Formats: sequence, structure tokens, C-alpha cells
Amino acid sequence: QVQLVESGGGLVQAGGSLRLSCAASGRTFSSYAMGWFRQAPGKEREFVAAISWSGGSTYYADSVKGRFTISRDNAKNTVYLQMNSLKPEDTAVYYCAATEMVATTGGEYDYWGQGTQVTVSS
Repeated sequence: QVQLVESGGGLVQAGGSLRLSCAASGRTFSSYAMGWFRQAPGKEREFVAAISWSGGSTYYADSVKGRFTISRDNAKNTVYLQMNSLKPEDTAVYYCAATEMVATTGGEYDYWGQGTQVTVSS
């Protein structure tokens, strides 16, 4: 089992950048693939990015390719989402999640963080 806590959200102007962090508790972090999801007001939760346990494989939603980068530091029990060239449509609550195998659907994830708000103004 793992407990996840997101941080780094905030308010940013369109075209700006933010880096989200997700800190995991326990000693099992390196055994999990990690993902980022987001949920905008009035919308369903959607996949953003995922990374394998080793960091060797990454996956991105088409809407964020070329702008967002997922990475992890297993020594720090932390996964990151670097968000560049932010757009107003990126505004959402961002959640990190953990699964035993890399996946791009929320149903495959076993553990979820509480979420962090990202707001992009025009």
C-alpha cells in the first residue's frame, strides 16, 4: 500500500509553467507505476500522463504532448509533472495515482492522492 500527497498547484497565467509533485509514503514506491489525472469543472476525470516503475516508459494524453513531462525520483519517493505552455483549458484538479503496472485508465490505479488545484488564467 502507498499513500500519495500532491502539491505544487496554483494560479498561473496562460503560457506559464508549474511543476506538480506527488510524495508517496512507505517503502514500496519504486514498485508502482505512477499516473497523473485531472478533472475540470463539470467534466469527468481524464488521463494526463503515466510513467513506469523504472521511469523508462512514459505515456501522455494527446492534449498535453509536447507541453507536459512526467518524471520520478524513486530515492525521494516522488513523481513530478512539469507543465509548460499552460492553457486555460488545463485548469483542473490534478490527481496522482499508483498502480502495479503502467496504465492510462483510472480503473487500473489502486491508490489516489487528494488532488491539487491548477488554475490557468487568460
